[in-house]
Amino acid sequence: MGTAPSRRRPTRTRALARCIAASALLSGTLFAQSPSTAPAAARDRGIPATGVIGIEEGQLNADYWIRQQRKPDAVILDGRAIARQNARLAELDASVHDIERLPATLPHERVREWIAAISQARDEPLFDERGEDVPAATLRGFDAELALDAIPAQQAVRYGLVVRRADLRTFPTRMRVFNSRGDTDIDRFQESALFPGTPVAVAHESRDRKYWFVVSPLYAAWVEKDRVALGDKPAVFAYTRKTPYLVVTGATARTVHTPEQPGVSDVQLEMGVRVPLLADWPADRPVNGQHHYASHVIELPYRDADGTLKFSPALLPRTADTAADYLPLTQANLVRQGFKFFGERYGWGHSYNTRDCSGFVSEIYRSFGVQLPRNTRDQAVSPAYNRIDLDETLGHEERLKIVKTLEVGDLIYIPGHVMMVVGHEDGWPYVIHDTTGITFRDRTGDLARVHLNGVSVTPLVPLLFNKEQPTVDRITSIQRIRP
Repeated sequence: MGTAPSRRRPTRTRALARCIAASALLSGTLFAQSPSTAPAAARDRGIPATGVIGIEEGQLNADYWIRQQRKPDAVILDGRAIARQNARLAELDASVHDIERLPATLPHERVREWIAAISQARDEPLFDERGEDVPAATLRGFDAELALDAIPAQQAVRYGLVVRRADLRTFPTRMRVFNSRGDTDIDRFQESALFPGTPVAVAHESRDRKYWFVVSPLYAAWVEKDRVALGDKPAVFAYTRKTPYLVVTGATARTVHTPEQPGVSDVQLEMGVRVPLLADWPADRPVNGQHHYASHVIELPYRDADGTLKFSPALLPRTADTAADYLPLTQANLVRQGFKFFGERYGWGHSYNTRDCSGFVSEIYRSFGVQLPRNTRDQAVSPAYNRIDLDETLGHEERLKIVKTLEVGDLIYIPGHVMMVVGHEDGWPYVIHDTTGITFRDRTGDLARVHLNGVSVTPLVPLLFNKEQPTVDRITSIQRIRP
């Protein structure tokens, strides 16, 4: 997931000298760009008026970076190549789940293993939203809600579709918990989110019967039951393959409000979500009390009063950013799609109704039909892509030679974070990423920290991973979604 500390993230060390060298390499170009309109103190430190090293106002739009490219509209991978790559992901990557091929029943040990991988007991102090300690008894109560003793020897698999954007939780609770008092951005019980139309396999139920433990194609965790409608397996997967369809190509799209059918009213759809299009809907037949000529008529799942899966037409305004198919995978489109999120607030585990760093790049690529694993730790090592492994013994100069060769769309991984290349300035790569913030050394050699907390464009090489290490020296791998 994002750029905050995690219990799953390893740590390594490097030398302070490399940090200074990395910033010095670009000082002649990045610092020289500081405009005379910048405050005097910032100019003296080599920081532009934007407050972000190496970034001028004109660079804050997609067209600036697209104009750099020699062949911005050349197709990188066509639909067939993308389909083959997705098939490799399903075959080779253990972090993804082919839930359609699950057996009709699951052994007790398999279900318990899934739950144990997510719902791990916490030894460190945790705090609630008021900054108060979460009592040990409360944490034990969450463990009890897992109802592990209620898992039968053989658990029948049920299937369903997500009907509303749904939080995936570490434990079956809405309670938000944090590692430090007053820092309420990183909810340690927030894992991810699922979007409408996502198929899930239901493997278990919480003791209070308010949550299901679900396995989706990319993640397994706890979800509130009212976000999922249960249905027959054939109906669930037939929905995901219906044609014709629309693909959401904006950051989000939202269906028209309808009191006649609340189940499909004001439904938020995220970039890359595919929805069936009811293209032959009669012109004289209203949709949920409204004429449809100003909207696309789409089909969405909803949850009936008893929790069963139903389908209904819904209206998606024609002004919504959509396409009749997945977008062509080109450098221009990669940049455009990334900038559609520009300025959106960072949301750890897709909290705040937004997304984190790995969700950000996943949704960009999903708009082209490309599937990525959910978390950075899995994306970074997935064998499905054209991967460059940067061993930790690789020297700084060798790393700089590699990053100079990066192309638009390349994904750069450091522990706990991912960035996407959008272009170059003076031969050095710039990236767009969903980040909590950046650290660098100014012209005076002092550390500067900018709390970005959103989707941002930055140079790569001047950034520091911590007070001592350049970000370049912490790159673990580069994934190229191209030949």
